[in-house]
Amino acid sequence: MPDPGGSDPVGRRTELASRLAAVRGRVDAACADAGREPSDVQLLPVTKFFPASDVVALVESGASEFGESREPEAGRKAEEVRATTGRDDLRFHMIGQLQRNKAKTVARWADRVHSVDSLKLANALDRAVGVAREGGDREGALEVLIQIGLDDDEAKGRGGVVEEELPALADHIEQTAHLQLCGLMVITPLHGSAEAWMARAAGIQQRFVAEHPGAVELSAGMSGDLEIAVEYGSTCVRVGTAIMGDRPVISP
Repeated sequence: MPDPGGSDPVGRRTELASRLAAVRGRVDAACADAGREPSDVQLLPVTKFFPASDVVALVESGASEFGESREPEAGRKAEEVRATTGRDDLRFHMIGQLQRNKAKTVARWADRVHSVDSLKLANALDRAVGVAREGGDREGALEVLIQIGLDDDEAKGRGGVVEEELPALADHIEQTAHLQLCGLMVITPLHGSAEAWMARAAGIQQRFVAEHPGAVELSAGMSGDLEIAVEYGSTCVRVGTAIMGDRPVISP
């Protein structure tokens, strides 16, 4: 088991730099195979469970945007990384399911939320961002993606709206004062073919962009299926294990 941020920080920085470069190579190769430009696909390292020192090491290797999904861990980490690096251009994404009672804190540090899946959550985030802006805790709107549940049963447990609910939620978000609708996010179900699920996601996105031409982002693909996601139009692959290694042991 690796020792992130532990007794060998130099070795850990070298390991992370090598892993990041390898995954960038995978993304570039996938783009070439799909006839796409590498600049069309963002590689988002997912740094949840890992210490701020790992994020700083990734910054030193050229990364500037990071995915988190645990609050308040994420907020504390974002603050520490920004303070340590002195970088105010680093961006942090909330990629996991989000409870409405966490909207207030997430609004202070998140640049983008990938997992909006209800009117109530959109309203909570809109209010929280407004308060954060009034209090000087953030500048600008919060970018949001709507999470789509590709499978009705799995959506109940993993989050996401079914396609039939998408128009109403998208229209509502576009009417809010403090949210910017940027696109969609999907997590492919554990069963079935990844290619089939991503083909379905691509179809949903095409219909969605026809109605919302400014919301072209598609956050899809992780360590095991990023090549498939790139083939089907993903603009952001969320990669944890392939970059960070196995999750560190967390004491209960």
